[in-house]
Amino acid sequence: MITSMMKIYKKNPILKIIHSSLVTLPAPSNLSFWWNYGSLLSLCLMVQIFTGLFLSMHYCPNIDLAFDSIIHINRNVNYGWLYRIIHTNGASMFFICLYLHIGRNIYYESYMFTHVWMVGIIIFFLTMATAFMGYVLPWGQMSFWGATVITNLMSAIPFIGTELVKWIWGGFAINNVTLNRFFSIHFILPMIISAMVIIHIFYLHQTGSNNPLMIKKSLDKIPFHPLFSLKDLLGMMIFLMLFINFSLIYPFSLMDSDNFILANPLVTPPHIQPEWYFLFAYSILRSIPNKLGGVIALFMSILILFFLPLMFNKSIQGNTYFYINKIWFWMFLSIFLILTWIGAKSIDYPFMNIGQITTILYFLYFFLNSIISNLWNILIK
Repeated sequence: MITSMMKIYKKNPILKIIHSSLVTLPAPSNLSFWWNYGSLLSLCLMVQIFTGLFLSMHYCPNIDLAFDSIIHINRNVNYGWLYRIIHTNGASMFFICLYLHIGRNIYYESYMFTHVWMVGIIIFFLTMATAFMGYVLPWGQMSFWGATVITNLMSAIPFIGTELVKWIWGGFAINNVTLNRFFSIHFILPMIISAMVIIHIFYLHQTGSNNPLMIKKSLDKIPFHPLFSLKDLLGMMIFLMLFINFSLIYPFSLMDSDNFILANPLVTPPHIQPEWYFLFAYSILRSIPNKLGGVIALFMSILILFFLPLMFNKSIQGNTYFYINKIWFWMFLSIFLILTWIGAKSIDYPFMNIGQITTILYFLYFFLNSIISNLWNILIK
């Protein structure tokens, strides 16, 4: 039996790759549950693709039919309500895992694996684009006005801004063409994300995983299976239990109430805001008085992560500086949560002032940490 299985592995290159990447892959023996979020993100991606595929069979990308097609899915399609709830809340779970995954990498300085980190940030950008397109599809009030506000940001670009907005819209306002385009892009982007995930894992297997002690080229390694495969499986079971319970008990708690109203271009909602996972970036956008400056700050709030490996010049990982970095990280997390809270508030005193202060502190974290890490690197030499 074992001999025949080995022959199959030798003949089939795909099975050989799976075997080498999921069974015999050398992994540091001290990996904690914080390393589970990579596998959880893969699970989230599969759930989103699977549920999205079934929803697309009944969805109509037409401004006259889109809202009614969502109602039809909820009421008339067998288990359509379940697919819709799982897909909607799945996006939130995806971003929770994504932020925890990025946070763990910043905390343990895993961004020093440059190729893995940069591909991961590209995946983050693509995921944000996919989520934004998906939020427009139900064609509710917040979908329409959120899309109008975000796409209008492109008009801040000098010379080509206005024409670029018209090109994205496919007309002089958000219309049927825009919805069709967003649906097509929302459908194809997860396939691109899947390809990028494979590249991400390929680079990870080239460098090997980081570990809580941050020891590069650690010799204390064990096969991925059975210890870490079972740990990942346990994490997936806990995640699915929490996810399903949340989706069935609090199905609409993360949705905006205005999005249950059909989109009306003549009535503006009192407070336009994106989904909770974009609120920190939206808060940064609002905090800058200049429109172009706000757009640049919005993109830089994500793009600055791309440059983390270039900003930090560390020859030794896991030294005494790590304890300083701990304090900085928890301060940064507090700033991130305050920005998320401020993004959901109205543009009034004191929220506007708090938003401006935390925006400065958000960018200051990266620059000060970069300066201190470089000075520390000089001192230990």
